[in-house]
Amino acid sequence: MPPAETSTTEIPSQPAADSPTAPDSPTFGWNTYAERLNGRFAMVGFVALLLLELVTHQTFFAWLGF
Repeated sequence: MPPAETSTTEIPSQPAADSPTAPDSPTFGWNTYAERLNGRFAMVGFVALLLLELVTHQTFFAWLGF
């Protein structure tokens, strides 16, 4: 008995890493690269804020003087 044929789903080709339309290349404007970078900086800032509150035993607003 011959093996059963399996259907394969083709994955659309992605642009090359050096092309200006690649999602992970720095370009101007709203794009995937900028959003990913902003998210990473936001996570670092949030962790830094938590560490600041942990070390000083004060809230962020108390630390600012409010």
